[in-house]
Amino acid sequence: MPIHTTPTGWVLETGSTGYALGLNSAGLLVHTYWGARLPRPEDYPTPPVPREWASFNGIAHLAREEYPAYAGTQYNEPCFKATFANGVRDAVWVFEGAETTTGAQPQLTLRLRDAAYPLRLALHYRLHEALDLIERWAEIHNPGSEELTLERVFSALWHVPTGESYTLAHLNGKWLDEFHILREELLPGVKALESRRITTSHHHNPWFLLERAAAPASETAGEAWFGVLAWSGSWKLAAEVNDFGSTRVGIGINDWDFVWRLNPGETFTTPASLGGYTQHGRGAASRRLHDYIRRQVLPHGAELHKVLYNSWEATTFNVDEESQIELAELAAEMGVELFVMDDGWFHGRDDDHAGLGDWWPDEGKFPHGLGGLARRVNQLGMDFGLWVEPEMVNPNSELYRAHPDWAIHFPGRVPTQARNQLILNFARSDVQDYIIEKLDRLLTETNIAFIKWDMNRNVSEPGWEGAPGDPREIWVRYVQGVYRVWGTLRERHPRVIWQSCSGGGGRADLGILRLADQVWVSDNTEPCARLSIQEGFSQVFPANVMEAWVTDSGPEYLSLEFRLHVSMCGSLGIGGHLKHWGPTLRAEAAHWIAVYKEVRAIIQQGDQFRLRSPQAYAYSAVQYLAKDQGEGVLFAFRTHLAPPAPTPALRLQGLAPEALYTLEGFPGARSGRSWMEAGVQIELQDFHSTLRRIQRVA
Repeated sequence: MPIHTTPTGWVLETGSTGYALGLNSAGLLVHTYWGARLPRPEDYPTPPVPREWASFNGIAHLAREEYPAYAGTQYNEPCFKATFANGVRDAVWVFEGAETTTGAQPQLTLRLRDAAYPLRLALHYRLHEALDLIERWAEIHNPGSEELTLERVFSALWHVPTGESYTLAHLNGKWLDEFHILREELLPGVKALESRRITTSHHHNPWFLLERAAAPASETAGEAWFGVLAWSGSWKLAAEVNDFGSTRVGIGINDWDFVWRLNPGETFTTPASLGGYTQHGRGAASRRLHDYIRRQVLPHGAELHKVLYNSWEATTFNVDEESQIELAELAAEMGVELFVMDDGWFHGRDDDHAGLGDWWPDEGKFPHGLGGLARRVNQLGMDFGLWVEPEMVNPNSELYRAHPDWAIHFPGRVPTQARNQLILNFARSDVQDYIIEKLDRLLTETNIAFIKWDMNRNVSEPGWEGAPGDPREIWVRYVQGVYRVWGTLRERHPRVIWQSCSGGGGRADLGILRLADQVWVSDNTEPCARLSIQEGFSQVFPANVMEAWVTDSGPEYLSLEFRLHVSMCGSLGIGGHLKHWGPTLRAEAAHWIAVYKEVRAIIQQGDQFRLRSPQAYAYSAVQYLAKDQGEGVLFAFRTHLAPPAPTPALRLQGLAPEALYTLEGFPGARSGRSWMEAGVQIELQDFHSTLRRIQRVA
């Protein structure tokens, strides 16, 4: 049984981890354990006896509550804060009961209520046993006759063992410079990471990893506690170390500028947070998330992604049927499988000052619609794809002239434009219905197999004139509206592959990946920069999610081979101007596209091992291995390594120790243990790369 009921609480067990919680003698629901699985349910710690510290820190402040509310003498960061109709601004939880379900994903539900007011809380714990992950979320219900104002509703609070100092790893960046891995020791107080941008953002990502400061994890060994939030809007992470040696991470919807009116009879459900523990280092933590995303999140997780060509850099806004067919014919000769037309195809769109919102083909560029182009692309043996930016509107558009109130704005304020555009209020059902109708018509009338959904600015003046509730509900209702639009279109067109793009990696999260199969990781396609960006991205996301283009960035100092190798580490795409490449470069690209097709199942569906970090070293390497350990692919890259620095040995990972393997370019076979312990040296010159296949032979 993965869920055990004990005299004082509950034990949740996955394949190799245990998580325990229970009720202490004061009636508080407290956390007691998260770590390696123990032999018996009786082995897990029981809730400690409540204590207080003089008159200044009471029982609740010292307790490691599972879901603390703002109440009494509890001064830690709470998960929950609300105001009742009479102005009371706290909540006092009383345990009511527990329910367990069995099956493929066992679940524990704990039910609590407020001690005096009509307020109900349900805490949900879903086990993903084979992946060693626990999924948590909360439901708040108002059974009373008056409205309740929610002011903070986190998804979960994750506790790690007390009495230790911890290092927090997180992802940081900005547009064109996403996914830097930062590690910093947590000191007493609160470290807050967040997005206030109505999307996930380029600047931080809702992922964390904790390791003991005195015994930090490596890629291959050491304890790590990690988690994510499956949400595509504004979010907040609060990592707190209190004065009594307790470290915890709260994560959920951002409470900045947020309230939610919970009317009588209504329930508010938080997004889910996933958490896991491993004794096998940072790489193992990533691979668990990778497997979870591929198996249980992505709409088409088992499908291999096709090699695509995107026409943006070749034609920018100057698209028409003739120019796109010319590029499509060159792409098909190279072995491309999916041709995507980017911005500029829709009504009135000659530059970025007009057209957003008017989602039908421009009559001057495509007088007969998109059908002719799509048919020609299909005749060439490729699928046809399209770029859209449905959440945006240009003031110079038919949509805005008809519905200026549909744009997010504060009444009486001049709305801020960014990239000459405003944001449509996707919290409104009429806006959602309009976008669904326009895109559904496009997908119905034209054989479109792929949609790149972009979002090229963040929110400003987040007002909602005429909102049915509090206007500050827009932070959540907007995201729910985006989910409804994508979800409806997915239901009507289930075979379409969707890509999440927000000026690159501005919306990369497990919430959007329930609807999209890919993420455009960054608008920065310079290959050396991409190595670092891709490493950070891989902390959370598998290679098949990572769309990676070869563009015209870097040819003056990087070979096409190097640029292709970088992009082959994910879902390969081509974005350069093919007419300018010439026959020789196109033939070279065709060769590597063919190689990629031979190994992409390993890259997209196998295990990823980060051998040497490009964020730390000029000589870096990454390895992919099939799940059956039968074959793999090794990539190594050298940027500028100043002489006389020696070339480091690369130790392969994940091989069967006693099996025999060959590595392309080296004579004979060696045991898996030899490749992993003794390693191998591959000499490279500055700004060169290599791809080597790994094959099990016995």
